[in-house]
Amino acid sequence: MKPLGTGDPLRLGPYRLIGVLGSGGMGKVYLGRDGAGGTAALKVLRTELAHDPNLAQRFVREAQTARAVRSEGVARVLDARTEAGGPHAGGQPWIATEFLAGPTLDDAVARFGPFDAAGVRALGAALARTLQDVHAAGLVHRDLKPPNIVLTSAGPRVIDFGIARPEHGLTLTTTGQAPVTPGYGPPEQVLGRRVGPAADVFAFGAVLAYAATGQRAFTGDHVAAVQYEVVHGEPRLEGLPPDLRAYVAPCLAKDPAERPTPEQIATALAPPRDAGLAWTAGPLAEDIAAREREAARLAALPANGTDPAADSSRPGRAGRPSRRRLLTGLVAGGAVLAAGGGTAAWLLGGDDTDGEGGDGDGDGRAAWDAKALSASSYEQGSAPDPLWGPVEAAGENSPAPLPVRDLVVVGGPDGTFHAYDVRSGKQRWKSPAAKATGGLVAPVKGRSGRNEAEVLFAATQDGQLLALNAEDGKRRWAAPARAAVLLAADATTVYLVTSDGRLRAVDTASRKTRWTVPAPVRQSAERPGRAAAGSGRLVVCGTDGRVAGVDARTGKTVWGPLRRAAGEKGAVALAPAVHGGTVYLGGRELAALTLSGGQRAWGHRADAATGWGAPVVSGNTVYAVDGAFLKARTRTDGAEKWTLGQNISGELPRAAAPVVQGRTVWCAKDSTKDASTQGVVAADTRGGQEAWPYSQGSGGSWHLAAAGNRVFVLHGKTLTAMPVI
Repeated sequence: MKPLGTGDPLRLGPYRLIGVLGSGGMGKVYLGRDGAGGTAALKVLRTELAHDPNLAQRFVREAQTARAVRSEGVARVLDARTEAGGPHAGGQPWIATEFLAGPTLDDAVARFGPFDAAGVRALGAALARTLQDVHAAGLVHRDLKPPNIVLTSAGPRVIDFGIARPEHGLTLTTTGQAPVTPGYGPPEQVLGRRVGPAADVFAFGAVLAYAATGQRAFTGDHVAAVQYEVVHGEPRLEGLPPDLRAYVAPCLAKDPAERPTPEQIATALAPPRDAGLAWTAGPLAEDIAAREREAARLAALPANGTDPAADSSRPGRAGRPSRRRLLTGLVAGGAVLAAGGGTAAWLLGGDDTDGEGGDGDGDGRAAWDAKALSASSYEQGSAPDPLWGPVEAAGENSPAPLPVRDLVVVGGPDGTFHAYDVRSGKQRWKSPAAKATGGLVAPVKGRSGRNEAEVLFAATQDGQLLALNAEDGKRRWAAPARAAVLLAADATTVYLVTSDGRLRAVDTASRKTRWTVPAPVRQSAERPGRAAAGSGRLVVCGTDGRVAGVDARTGKTVWGPLRRAAGEKGAVALAPAVHGGTVYLGGRELAALTLSGGQRAWGHRADAATGWGAPVVSGNTVYAVDGAFLKARTRTDGAEKWTLGQNISGELPRAAAPVVQGRTVWCAKDSTKDASTQGVVAADTRGGQEAWPYSQGSGGSWHLAAAGNRVFVLHGKTLTAMPVI
């Protein structure tokens, strides 16, 4: 990260620029933040190049092609102003994409060495699935290489579609310009011939060879020598283990027709039992987690930049880190910042403590995160005062609160939804009456613990899938889906249970059913299962205590159903928790399974006869209830960290997972008991001691949700926002 210099714009469209992430022959990449607190990587075409029709055409195409690909394996385009001379763009076309704090593949290999076999297989399977999505959109990336692959805790993400084009088209570059990276572009691309999806497979093979050995498959003293080897020579695969070589070598075939398809590769590289830990263990995983954790920590600070842990030695500036120091925090350890998700809501709040001046956003919505309580500012065993509430906000049988953007949404009476400002508790909007039922879901966007989704989904009583604007609650569209209960949503799809108990996926772009299949586990409109989506899988837990993994693209059951219930009478649908390439499950044992194949990575049996409750994952810890005890386990191997239970009155429910925010983890107590034992309990995550209980002295159900250093407590019809440590 470098500071803005002479000639750099201060603002592009809605984004105020923070610093320079990198630069190249076509332009610069900046880190920017919009008025709602979201961050983005902004690629800007150099002014002197904006009038070159060929380069401008390529720049425009990057935004168009990236938007056409609907995949969790690519960085999303958030915004684009592709015509020079826009009102805010300073005459420079620009593209805003997701912001990722992880390292690129080449940086990771250079710093931590080649991947082991399990890591290569996991990398290859994920990239192959992403290429399937790219090709399904009718595109060829044409520049897949280690610098264009960013590693995150959820897996690899492909960036930079600068020379991607429709597979039926011809190159737009002029004579003598070869849009190919030496050693990764295939022979047909080097020779200037028409290329198709097989070109990406060649590059894929070269990428895996580099990841496994740290060496390029094709080398030479200069570019021409490397390109000659690509066309006429043989790849250098001596360092590859035999089992991996059998998969990589066919990808590097000279004839495109002899290369396997991404689908064949993904099937062949289905990771083995231990591959679910490839992104969650070892020095590289620790580095990725540290970067993402630091980005999330900084993003959670208040709008004025106050950080209780910041240096307070400078008079008059206690606890207020400078912009330069904050940017240094983001790039600690040599992080390569590339396009990817995440927010840093506080970065533009308050004054510029470097004394450089600034143009504050001034819109009052730059950040809404509450300041966390310091370790010394709460009395153990005594609940702090609410930030706001209780306010009568919900109708009978409302689902758990749903924090999204700077709102928290609950179910109101008469099939409506009500949204409340997270800072004040004041109602911001009420949706039109739609006889909505079956819960409320939103695709999770943003990696700082806050959901930045723009649309919410609900099921209406007449079976329609209803889409609402998150900002104002207005109806966007409704589509017939025979929807009874919504299970989950990702960036492109809503997964639901139909009125006749089947499992259905609805594409949110076309509003059409993608697939409908018999449910692999027991569930019905009256007794729906619980589900979570991620990394191309939908994990469904049924009311029969069984769980299955479904291919999110086709609806095909790829593993399971597996029995998870503690006993026939104890069968209950427990929400799964997906983190990276692993799914964590409650039941007769707390277990970690690979998402791809359902292989068991680790498991620990419950002490209570009722079994483990639904788990939640935060950082390197899994939290779950075992009978009347709240337990913390290490995410990578399930080792015990701490147990809390001796001071808790009443049983803890199993169906709802605990919620984690700041340094607290919260659980609701059993609502079937008398009012004296009801309420919620907050535990300090650092040692497992009870921080405080909280109760409102009346009976009724309790539902919890958390975001932005707040825990939202829905008790009956009342909603309360509580602070955290």
